[in-house]
Amino acid sequence: MSTETADETLDVKGLNCPMPVIKTKGAFDELANGETMEVVSTDSGSMSDIAGWAESTDGAELVDQVEATEDGTAVYKHYVRKAE
Repeated sequence: MSTETADETLDVKGLNCPMPVIKTKGAFDELANGETMEVVSTDSGSMSDIAGWAESTDGAELVDQVEATEDGTAVYKHYVRKAE
């Protein structure tokens, strides 16, 4: 469980690569500077995909990633902050 708080949550559960990253980019562009977004995915590939996207995107900082289980399903939570 992350201690990170999010200003926005993006639910991309049920979507497979590359859609979690595409949706994340679109929602990230709408964040105000300094805000953090939580991205919730069921695609295990999102762990490396979103980390890679954040690393290659100016102004994006991957703050935390958490793997959890909700109702017996693996869920991957990513916390991305937009630079101020």
